[in-house]
Amino acid sequence: MKTILVPVDFSPVSESVVKEAAALARSLDGRVVLLTVVQLPVVLNEYDALVDIAKITAAGEKNATRQLEKLEEKLKNQFVKAESVKVTGTPVANILEQAEKFAADYIIMGSHGHTAFYDLLVGSTTHGVLMRSKCPVVIVPAVKEGSKTRKKEKRAAVA
Repeated sequence: MKTILVPVDFSPVSESVVKEAAALARSLDGRVVLLTVVQLPVVLNEYDALVDIAKITAAGEKNATRQLEKLEEKLKNQFVKAESVKVTGTPVANILEQAEKFAADYIIMGSHGHTAFYDLLVGSTTHGVLMRSKCPVVIVPAVKEGSKTRKKEKRAAVA
């Protein structure tokens, strides 16, 4: 059985990523391991330290757990073998660690379509995983708001 690791951040591209992972899992008689990495808040100045970081982190983890459960249930309802994992820390390192742990045959993840300048300043999780992964990485592109596909979806929703 092939294992497909699917890191999700619950952004708009996540739905497309899970859909592609489900299609690959069906064709390979594989399983999907949904993964989300909850990042700790960054303290930028002394005023940020006044905020209860533990409460913020707990709220993020609770929300991530709820969303992962929904995605996992959706896959199981489509007869796709699925499980989910939530970890806390830095995305690239944790994605690669989980890929090793689950002996992933593939990693399917989304690209947010940021500019090169944004990636230079902030970094790109997808790029980091792509450069360091020991297994193939499938990148699902973000759908641009003005693309033909998005326009067709909007027309179909109206009809």
